[in-house]
Amino acid sequence: MNKLCDIGLVGLGVMGRALAQNMAGKGFRVAVYNYIPSVTEEFMAGAGDGFTGTFSYEELAGSLAAPRKVFLMVTAGSAVDQVINELLKVLEPGDVIIDGGNSDFHDTERRCAFLAERGLLYIGTGVSGGEEGALKGPSMMPGGNAAAWPLVRPVLQAIAAKVDDGTPCCNWVGNGGAGHFVKMVHNGIEYGDIQLICECYQIMRDGLGMSNDEMREVFLRWNYGDLDSYLIGITADILGKKDADGRYIIDTILDTAGQKGTGKWTVQAALDQGTPLSLISEAVFARCLSARKEERVAAEAVLEGPEANMTADRESFLEDLRKALLAAKIVSYAQGFSLMAAASKEYGWNLDLGGVALLWRGGCIIRSVFLGRIKEAYKADPELVNLMLAPWFREKLAEGQDAWRRVASTSLLHGIPVPSFSAGLNYYDGYRCASLPANLLQAQRDYFGAHTYERTDRPRGEFHHTEWLK
Repeated sequence: MNKLCDIGLVGLGVMGRALAQNMAGKGFRVAVYNYIPSVTEEFMAGAGDGFTGTFSYEELAGSLAAPRKVFLMVTAGSAVDQVINELLKVLEPGDVIIDGGNSDFHDTERRCAFLAERGLLYIGTGVSGGEEGALKGPSMMPGGNAAAWPLVRPVLQAIAAKVDDGTPCCNWVGNGGAGHFVKMVHNGIEYGDIQLICECYQIMRDGLGMSNDEMREVFLRWNYGDLDSYLIGITADILGKKDADGRYIIDTILDTAGQKGTGKWTVQAALDQGTPLSLISEAVFARCLSARKEERVAAEAVLEGPEANMTADRESFLEDLRKALLAAKIVSYAQGFSLMAAASKEYGWNLDLGGVALLWRGGCIIRSVFLGRIKEAYKADPELVNLMLAPWFREKLAEGQDAWRRVASTSLLHGIPVPSFSAGLNYYDGYRCASLPANLLQAQRDYFGAHTYERTDRPRGEFHHTEWLK
């Protein structure tokens, strides 16, 4: 009789295969299942030792040591519920189901409660790093039923990415949907990071007239110091890659961006929490605008605007651009962490925001040296209300804001769209402004809808109404 497996994995797509190989490579025996039998057969044909192929949920459950642990890598949404319903027929109280897809955190909250009523433990874990991360070590953000964590911790921390001191980029995040919420915000910040880099690319390409090789050298130079990150590094790689015919591949790619929904969810969550997320929101809308390719081509022929060619000193402007990118990046993270803080309070998750930053230091798409600074900020002040107020971040914003303003204004004067750079700067200026024009806004609301307002000469919490037409 074959030895019982340590963990089961359902879903042998690209990520599922990579995670299964990662688990086996760390010494765990893995039972695999895919709803298409030929996919399981094909995987097993080249899988090597450490795997048991199964062809029904009954067979999967029977191959696992108790308490059974089943890791789902299936498409988010109804497919997850369908698999859970099948597993309910073959699992027993005390067994664990782990959803490693990009599920909506509301669904994770619901499933966690639903399965708890039936004696099963549920975890929703964000997994970041793509195929390479899944194989070599992803960043993992598990949350759900806390009783499940001791049972799955040895596996998850073993397969997760490790930083230089050996610390795994995987730790318990919180109850219910906390893990998937943190992964969702991670993806929102990723949207912001990518959009800011793309705006830098367009400024260099269209405004400064730089070649791909010249831009590649800039990103290579930036990939040291404060901007050292995975996304800056791969941007340099992309700009240098040529096709078989000698053409740069970047120049052959259609400028219409895709998205899978987590960026949109992040923006929706920010609206629900009443938390400003303007930079990330603009990054999401920039992708939406890019999808309107035919409209943009037609509009270019009829809508007037200035020439994109800048006359600025190149090296001086590139240094401004570097500082602007760092400053805007700070705002992106500040908005994302503010959103997590607001949700943590509402849902009672007690998120360790500094700990979240540590989870992202390795394996994930937004990994960078920058994240260590976030951990330090929250360690120094666990009640920090906004990352921009922490000393290191405040100092970098002060150093970079003049450059940031020059980059934003020069780009706009030359007709180069910089939605995330501009939104980030507006947020910074709005946040540091003690007197915003919302007093007029409140007066207008009271005028047409009797919505009332608070007064500066009366205690907060007292609401007043004026008969404006008398």
